[in-house]
Amino acid sequence: MKTALTLFLLTIATMSMKAQELKKVSYKDGTQQLNGLITSNTDKKGPAVLILPAWKGIDNEATQAALQLQKEGYIAFIADIYGEGNIPADNTAASKIAGHYKTDYKAYQQRISAALDQLKKAGADPKKIAVIGYCFGGTGALETARAGLPVSAVISIHGGLSKSPDRPNTAINVKVLVEHPAADKSVSKEDYDGLVKELNEGKADWQIITYANSGHTFTNPESPEYNPVMAKRAWSHTLLFLKEVLN
Repeated sequence: MKTALTLFLLTIATMSMKAQELKKVSYKDGTQQLNGLITSNTDKKGPAVLILPAWKGIDNEATQAALQLQKEGYIAFIADIYGEGNIPADNTAASKIAGHYKTDYKAYQQRISAALDQLKKAGADPKKIAVIGYCFGGTGALETARAGLPVSAVISIHGGLSKSPDRPNTAINVKVLVEHPAADKSVSKEDYDGLVKELNEGKADWQIITYANSGHTFTNPESPEYNPVMAKRAWSHTLLFLKEVLN
């Protein structure tokens, strides 16, 4: 009897683990091969979240966010921005390639658009999609809004807030949430004020939440700047916002 119960519990545990695995999805932007990850709940159409990872590409923070979003009932897809053969091996390489896409923002917007198309093909309800971005991906979330891509909302988590001063402020028609660490040395007061001006001139529905005693990567458990209290609050704010805009 004990053996049968043990086998039953192991089977349930295995099924649960498989249900929480991320699946590799290969897609393309032009001739560039891209390799994203998607949750396993794509058997029926539903609300979805596109995750834009930090500057080193798909990482643990992005994958854990995807798995947590699946538990909340969302399809989650982690985009591959750089593409096969271009994943940076260290911070120097990451800075270089991320800098390229920040400068060539239209190429960044195109990669995000390609990921959105793939997410829709996978089963996302096209009327219920949000974008979350971390760090470099947080910049991408704002670029999604600037490009007018077809999503309901964007969330920038410790993202870069600035854009080139020669770019005009235009209408922003999606809801915007910015989760900003108060002690982020990579974001100047001018960057912050510039984004507020941009969002106001774009007549956006926007909100910025600032987290005290938090450095740039405050939500990442692997970072020395990790602030578990503020990270937990930020995730709660993320889920509250997603519930509003996608349900």
